[in-house]
Amino acid sequence: MNQIAPTLNSAKSSTGIADRLYRRIRGIRGWLLGLIVIVWSLPTFGLLVSSFRSRDDQRSTGWWEVVGGVDRLTLDNYRTVLGSTSSAKIKDSLVNSFAIAIPATIIPIAMAAAAAYAFAWIDFKGRKWLFIATVSLLAIPLQVALIPLLQLFVSGAHLSLPFTSKTVTLIPNFDLAGSTTAVWLTHAGFALPFAIFLLHNYIASLPKDLFEAARIDGADHVTIFWRLVLPLSVPVLAAFAIFQFLWTWNDYLVANTLVGSNPDAMPTTIRIANLAGDFGRNENLLPAAGFAQAFVPLLVFFLLQRYFVRGLLAGSVKG
Repeated sequence: MNQIAPTLNSAKSSTGIADRLYRRIRGIRGWLLGLIVIVWSLPTFGLLVSSFRSRDDQRSTGWWEVVGGVDRLTLDNYRTVLGSTSSAKIKDSLVNSFAIAIPATIIPIAMAAAAAYAFAWIDFKGRKWLFIATVSLLAIPLQVALIPLLQLFVSGAHLSLPFTSKTVTLIPNFDLAGSTTAVWLTHAGFALPFAIFLLHNYIASLPKDLFEAARIDGADHVTIFWRLVLPLSVPVLAAFAIFQFLWTWNDYLVANTLVGSNPDAMPTTIRIANLAGDFGRNENLLPAAGFAQAFVPLLVFFLLQRYFVRGLLAGSVKG
């Protein structure tokens, strides 16, 4: 009993600390959260104001002095960045970003929706183990696969047979290195496990009576998928589309690894990183270029944010 008492006291003490911390977190006022959001947003607001200031004003005074009328705002930075003769070529890189983000969003949705329906409602041998293996792919870091993928896009995949001098070509060289195709293929492949997991949880939570009624009416799996599952899955499909589009649009690492120095395939993230030039002579253009790049994801998120919240919560609660 003497040995048990300290253990119980220690458990009660740790539980009491957890309870106090939990109550403190729950007691955070809304005004405090609003203040945190405002403080967090100040650098972004300052960057926005700086995008309308000239180079001399950016170097001589702080952005907050605009309120006092110390300097005037101008659109020259945006004209330079988005101009048709601009050396920054932000307009061309915006097209490349769309060429990466759109297929990298649509293709995983199309493939994952069909796979999620199959895992949820089609009974086939090895279904559960295959689903577990698919979800396990989420544990593979993207970073460790970039160099092997780059080698694959550069020269294909070949296998040397043991004890012979023969080499079997598993994947031919499609000459994808340095292209936007290599980038969106990589994003689409690594997005599939998460997309299947997210869509499966939602589709599996749909009422079983709906599927039984559809089968009684003579509907096959293709008809059920197109006319029943997809219309009911709009929230979760939109949620993943937003998540994937924002991720691919703002990506730098994958694009920089697979596109490299090819100027014709650079997305905005790489172009902006190279925009300052030697000795930072174009640093005044960075705020304008940054907000030109951020306008599209901000627009997508604010227009579809209700689907984002509904879709992420979908399938988490039954009944």
